[in-house]
Amino acid sequence: MERPAWAPPGIDITMPSVARINDCYLGGSYNFAADREAARHAMVFLPGLPKIAQANRAFMRRAVRFAVAEGVTRILDIGCGIPSSGAPHEVARAADPAARVVYVDHDPVAVAHAGATVEGDPRAAAVCADLRRPRDVLGDPAVKAVLDARLPVLLLLVAVLHFVEDAYDPYAAVGELRDATAPGSLLAVTHAAYEGTPVPREQTDGAVGVYNDIRNPLIMRSRAEIARFFEGYDMVEPGLVPMPQWRADTELDADAVEEPWACSGFAGVGRKR
Repeated sequence: MERPAWAPPGIDITMPSVARINDCYLGGSYNFAADREAARHAMVFLPGLPKIAQANRAFMRRAVRFAVAEGVTRILDIGCGIPSSGAPHEVARAADPAARVVYVDHDPVAVAHAGATVEGDPRAAAVCADLRRPRDVLGDPAVKAVLDARLPVLLLLVAVLHFVEDAYDPYAAVGELRDATAPGSLLAVTHAAYEGTPVPREQTDGAVGVYNDIRNPLIMRSRAEIARFFEGYDMVEPGLVPMPQWRADTELDADAVEEPWACSGFAGVGRKR
């Protein structure tokens, strides 16, 4: 298997990764043959996975615009994946050129691409760290620089919590991040669920099995279980809803509400008390 020149040294290009598989769904080019094969296999069971990936990114952009409109211009994007057009720093800067963004992921390709995207930008950075170890995230100098006890931050956890197994206590991880942010900070979450997915559960389990096979388990949580991540937050209207139903603000977003695949899983934003 030919190794692309842009591949960071030391990574196994034969082992698929969640970030690069998602890049496949979005039509990106920062992925390897193994990622594309895993994506194709998952799409046998869930052919709408590209629509789901697009709905996640569209929600992220709406959440960023909402945050900046609320005066929250510091953004911590954990599990950022591989940035594409309309990345958080671009969306935020369109509304406030002084917005600050830190991208965090444990995938070296995602971090390398995010770093190249914001290279030379004094108000943006890319960090290699894992949500499963929140102290490592919070201890990074770039993250410390964006967190301020006096200023609220937008914490983006988009399409990442469903890859954190219960054994790693994702609720405690989110709580630790919450406690490190100022009052008035925002938490934006999307999460996969059986609810809303327009195929039988048994078919969805076929795609779940693909992720299990590549040692990146996909954890399908219920709406009630997802709501628990917002402990210590007051939900922003309209609450925890299917992704395209959260503050659709363009004609394209309105069309997505009618797309069954886009309604797979839930999205919500909470404000820290």
